Amino acid sequence: MLLSVFLILAPLPPSRAIAAIRAWSPAMPASRRTNLIRPLASRKPFFTSHSIEQTTEILLHLSPDEAANLKEGINFLRNKKTGKDYILYKNKSRLRACKNMCKHQGGLFIKDIEDFDGRSVRCTKHNWKLDVSSMKYINPPGSFCQDELVVEMDEGNGLLLLELNPPNPWDSEPRSPEDLAYGEVQVTYLTHACMDLKLGDKRMVFDPWLTGPAFARGWWLLHEPPSDWLERLCRADLIYISHMHSDHLSYPTLKKLAGRRPDIPIYVGNTERPVFWNLNQSGVQLTNIKVVPFGIWQQVDKNLRFMILMDGVHPEMDTCIIVEYKGHKILNTVDCTRPNGGRLPGKVALMMSDFAGGASGFPMTFSGGKFTEEWKAQFIKTERRKLLNYKARLVKDLQPRIYCPFAGYFVESHPSDKYIKETNIKNDPNELNNLIKKNSDVVTWTPRPGATLDLGRMLKDPTDSKGIIEPPEGTKIYKDSWDFGPYLKILNASIEDEIFRHSSWIKEYYTWAGFKDYNLVVRMIETDEDFSPFPGGYDYLVDFLDLSFPKERPSREHPYEELPCQELGFIEGKGLNRLVKGFMLYGRPDT
Repeated sequence: MLLSVFLILAPLPPSRAIAAIRAWSPAMPASRRTNLIRPLASRKPFFTSHSIEQTTEILLHLSPDEAANLKEGINFLRNKKTGKDYILYKNKSRLRACKNMCKHQGGLFIKDIEDFDGRSVRCTKHNWKLDVSSMKYINPPGSFCQDELVVEMDEGNGLLLLELNPPNPWDSEPRSPEDLAYGEVQVTYLTHACMDLKLGDKRMVFDPWLTGPAFARGWWLLHEPPSDWLERLCRADLIYISHMHSDHLSYPTLKKLAGRRPDIPIYVGNTERPVFWNLNQSGVQLTNIKVVPFGIWQQVDKNLRFMILMDGVHPEMDTCIIVEYKGHKILNTVDCTRPNGGRLPGKVALMMSDFAGGASGFPMTFSGGKFTEEWKAQFIKTERRKLLNYKARLVKDLQPRIYCPFAGYFVESHPSDKYIKETNIKNDPNELNNLIKKNSDVVTWTPRPGATLDLGRMLKDPTDSKGIIEPPEGTKIYKDSWDFGPYLKILNASIEDEIFRHSSWIKEYYTWAGFKDYNLVVRMIETDEDFSPFPGGYDYLVDFLDLSFPKERPSREHPYEELPCQELGFIEGKGLNRLVKGFMLYGRPDT
């Protein structure tokens, strides 16, 4: 008989492992995943070519009485020993199960009071909805599938909820950490998401945004980068760019780099949306871009290698990276919402991630109805707190030796964005670090431009006064002026493009985006920079249920929002698009 052991690891036999891999694969639609409900068999080790075990983890064990008392429909379950929550859906003899954790930002699901069929649950964070009978998310529609757990019967007719754990790719050809000499590994913060890593005799740079704006003229650098930033880029042996957003893929920065070193190796992940898909239009002459597969070690020299991983929520675009030098791992999750689907290496030497929030235009650019200033302020405060708690929990779970919050040091500094700047309050990195310290012994580092962390010293003695070298006294930390002129000239010129002289471009844009089957009607009102209606500007309705453009609001019950939108050209390099200011969520105000 099986004992009530809640957390054990058990290797799968080869036949079960093959089925497990097929059932687990997050890329496979939930409707095609195998529903494994079968008696427990004896288990033998299963090895990959690198002798890494495929394992299962027993997350919850229900006694025969508990199993017999499961109700039809949705059952919310908790492992009292671990405090972890699960959902089990019963439809006669068919059972499906998953973790009670939203795939978006890890929120808890509760009963959806609007669901009269008893099949869906609602996330307490952003109202995402999951149909647990199909394990597909229905809000937002057509988005994701939930990763399923395997349900098995034990020998006494109890039930087990099992998680299938494939081998971790970073465990292939494992290396034991070696002693690091002082100064051998140094991490220098430049600005925003840009780090300059000295790894033995090699140099690697992350996400260089060091000049100019991002997202048209919406974001500007908060920190003043070191004066030698271009020299630092030019002497790098390789650069990693995580994704195509312009605060990471900065064409103004890369243009300056390409003018001096066009052949510098730049590594990106093999995402569905190529990082450099606008390279030709940008006019930036880079000749050595390397697209690498996910989950494979890329060997730089005998001591240095790195591995790029995809995001679990936005695998088509976002990536993160593990850099390993002499067995010491540096984990950079960048902007990933759920990096590598939540499976990450623990106890790394250094972890860094975003922290600030504020990347969305919601709710600052929404008006009318419930969107009062008081509601917006409370919503933003609540969302930022949720993000802080999520990041703190992730750090607590992974237990890195050192944690650094970065990739959030931007500001809406253009005068016409004054309202956005004042409303869109960001998280304080020190607040996150203090929260982490309350719950763990992880050492934290709030970086300043030009500050350098000596990894060898910090790992030996986190209190070493030479472990972190701050920039010289008097160094300018925060920018107090920005050169708007050259960039605004290009942006303003784009408004005169031929496409914007024809109203049909609006329909083409929404049709191209393809977002529909969502009960939402939005009125888009073109405004000037003070958000006053623009004379002769666009004023139209979009019904996202069938992606139509009605003259009047439909008679059915529906959420309705009015969005004032500034007239603004949008250029990423020389790729021209129309930026509906603040409408980054594309009609999903509850996300």
